[in-house]
Amino acid sequence: EDGIRDDLVTGVQTCALPIYPFQLKPLRIGTRSSALALWQAHWVQNALSQIGLTSELVPIHSSGDTNLVQPLYEMGVVGVFTKELDQALLQNEVDLCVHSMKDVPTQLPAGIVAGFVPERGHAGDVFVFQEKNWKGLPQRTIATSSLRRQAQWLFAYKNDHVVPLRGNIQTRIDKIKANNWDGAIFAQAGLERLSTDPTIYTLIDWMIPAPAQGAILVTTRAEETKLLENIKPLSHLPTQDCVQAERDFLRALQGGCSAPIGAHASVHNNRISFVGSVTAPDGSRHIEIRESYDRQDPDIGKQAAEILVRNGGEQVLEKLK
Repeated sequence: EDGIRDDLVTGVQTCALPIYPFQLKPLRIGTRSSALALWQAHWVQNALSQIGLTSELVPIHSSGDTNLVQPLYEMGVVGVFTKELDQALLQNEVDLCVHSMKDVPTQLPAGIVAGFVPERGHAGDVFVFQEKNWKGLPQRTIATSSLRRQAQWLFAYKNDHVVPLRGNIQTRIDKIKANNWDGAIFAQAGLERLSTDPTIYTLIDWMIPAPAQGAILVTTRAEETKLLENIKPLSHLPTQDCVQAERDFLRALQGGCSAPIGAHASVHNNRISFVGSVTAPDGSRHIEIRESYDRQDPDIGKQAAEILVRNGGEQVLEKLK
């Protein structure tokens, strides 16, 4: 679409536009050091190579990777997984940063801009469980440190107990068995990208994902105009439109990345189908909307947020604040 084609060998989008005329040294790609973050950074590195840009990875430890006990929503830090990468970018220690887009605050720091957004993976959540008869249990212990996942799960299963769970994907899977929990909730895209097979899991098709879940965002400095010109065509435009609407929705509701707010947009026949929600952390209330918009409408997220507020979301949001 718009000059972009899929490479049949690598699956990486490439383009026929002019590439960087020269490189004095490889581009430095800032990334968190987790296995998933490194997978995403290597994917971006491969994408850059398809348009003639060489690069090297620069792992950076984030504050979100240091505190693995406290739930994210209790840490009170904006950009808990992105702050250190942003600092490295602004201090010219790296040239690009690769993020899981759902972790990125809706307002980027001054001097930092979006470079490109690749095609999104699966946006949904999955439930990894120990026993096949988990639905028949009168009460379950479920692990997650996501306030959104906790809230939506308790709305569906009011008798269950939710415990916090931090760490990388394999660590979290191991903790399910070690603690004899009944299951835990994961992002589907993360499991698939690492080819992790937790043996027993099911898609939670009723759970509304976090805004931009499953998407990757590559950022750079605003002053890097030539670099921006050359990497912009690597964006997958349907993904870009959808995550923009989802993040606008989150921003209009004044919710942070850890708020119990869900949003998912998808493109169908040049229209965007939008689902949004806000849920009380204890699962006592859940407000959900489903709307359809023209894809060219620049205010999809804002309009959807206004509808959610009118439909009862304001009371839930006020309690959250």
